[in-house]
Amino acid sequence: MKENSFVSTDHIRSAFSSAMSAMYRAEVPAYGTLMDLDETVNAETLAAHPELRARLEDTDSLDRISQERHGAIRLGSPAELSMMRRVFAVMGMFPVGYYDLSTAGVPVHSTAFRPVGDASLKKNPFRVFTSLLRLDLIADEALRMEAEETLSKRQIFTPGAIVLTEKAENQGGLDKDDAARFVAETLETFRWHERASVSPAMYKRLHDAHRLIADVVSFKGPHINHLTPRTLDIDAVQARMPDYGIAPKAIVEGPPTRQCPILLRQTSFKALEEPVSFQADDGSWQQGSHTARFGEIEQRGIALTPKGRALYDDLLNASRKTVRPAADGSNAAEYEKALAEAFAPFPDSWAGIRAENLGYFSYSLTAKGRSAKADRSASLDSLIADGLVQFDPIVYEDFLPVSAAGIFQSNLGDDAAQEFVASPNQQRFEEDLGAKVLNEFDHYAAIEQASIEECRRLLSSVAAAE
Repeated sequence: MKENSFVSTDHIRSAFSSAMSAMYRAEVPAYGTLMDLDETVNAETLAAHPELRARLEDTDSLDRISQERHGAIRLGSPAELSMMRRVFAVMGMFPVGYYDLSTAGVPVHSTAFRPVGDASLKKNPFRVFTSLLRLDLIADEALRMEAEETLSKRQIFTPGAIVLTEKAENQGGLDKDDAARFVAETLETFRWHERASVSPAMYKRLHDAHRLIADVVSFKGPHINHLTPRTLDIDAVQARMPDYGIAPKAIVEGPPTRQCPILLRQTSFKALEEPVSFQADDGSWQQGSHTARFGEIEQRGIALTPKGRALYDDLLNASRKTVRPAADGSNAAEYEKALAEAFAPFPDSWAGIRAENLGYFSYSLTAKGRSAKADRSASLDSLIADGLVQFDPIVYEDFLPVSAAGIFQSNLGDDAAQEFVASPNQQRFEEDLGAKVLNEFDHYAAIEQASIEECRRLLSSVAAAE
C-alpha cells in the first residue's frame, strides 16, 4: 500500500477523541452537563479578556481549547500496558513522564500518552493518563495472587483492534476505512461493563484493600473513568457547578488562583455510585454497586522548568504543612488561604517568571522584528527589550502526581484501606511498557530552544535581504 493513502495519526486521534467523548456523554450524562458549563465559561472568559483571545489566535491555540480532552484509565498487567502503548502509537500518542502515585497512597505508577509535536498538539491535544496497578504493593499475599490470576484471564482488546494495530505497525499506517474500524474496535476497550468478573466476596476483599484495586481487577476492561475538558477559568466553573446540578469536590487541586496560571489546576464532581452485577459461587448474579467514574475539568498554565517545579513543590508542601485539606472539605477556606499565602514568593507575571527562569516560553518575532535589521549576535534579552522578539508561555501538557492522587482519593475514598509506602520504580515501569518515557523537562526545553533558533534564523534572513 502506498504511504500517501494513509490517513494521518492526527486524524485517527481526533476521530477517537470524538468517539470517546460521545460514548462517555451517553454513559455519564453529567459529563454532558459539565461540557455545557465549560463552553459557557470559556465563551464568557474570552469575551471579557480580548487580549487573551488575541494571544490564543496569534499562537494558533484558540481552536484546541474546545477540542481538548484528557482521559484516564487504569491497567492491571504489564501485557496490557505494553499493548496499550502500541495502540496509542497508531493515534500518534507517546508516553511522556513517569508518575509514582504510591507517594500519595495510591498503588499505581503511571505515564501520560499524548502527542508531542507542536503541530499535532494544535490539531488535537488528546491525552490519556494511564496507570498500571502495583500488585507488588498489595500486602495480602493470597489476595495479590488471586488478583493476578483474575487479571491473567482477561483480554481487554478486541481481536480486531489487535489485528489493525499490527497492520498499522507493519505497513506504516492505516487507510481511511481501516482507521475507522480501528477507532470503533479500540473504543470497546474503554467501554463500561455492568457485569463484574469477580464474586461479591472477592470484590469486598479487593475493595477493603483499596477501592482502586477493586476498580482495576473486578471488571472486563479498563473503563474510562473520567474525560476532562479544558477551561479558561476553573474558579468560575467550581463556583457554578451547583447551579448546573453538579456537586463539586471541596477544593481545586494544584496551585492557587493566579493572574498567570502555572502548571495545572483540576476539580471534579463526585464519582457515581453505579449498579453492578456480581456472579456468586452458585452461578447466580447478585446486584451490587461500584464507585469509579466521575467528571473532571482542568485549567492549564505554563510549563515550569526544573527550578520552577522545585519552587512549586516547596511552596505546595509548605501550604500543606500549615493546613492539609480535609477529605470532607471542612477546612477548604483555610486551606485555600494558606495556599495563596504560601505561593506569594512565586512571581505572577510572565516577565517575572521568565526573568527567574521558572517557566518555559515560546519566542517569535514581532511585526517590528519581521522587518527590522538586527544584530545577529545580540542577546535574547536585548532583542526583547528592542521590541524585536516576543514570548508566550508554553502550555503545560502533562500532569501532577499530588493533584491526580487528590482527585482519586476524593472520588474513591480514603477510608479503611491499606497504607502504601512510596515506592518509585521507573525502570520496572519502562520494562513493562516496552519503551522509555519521554522526559517532559527535556521536551519543553527543546521546544523553547527551537523557537529561539527560529527567531535568529528569521532575523538573519532579514539582515541578509538588506
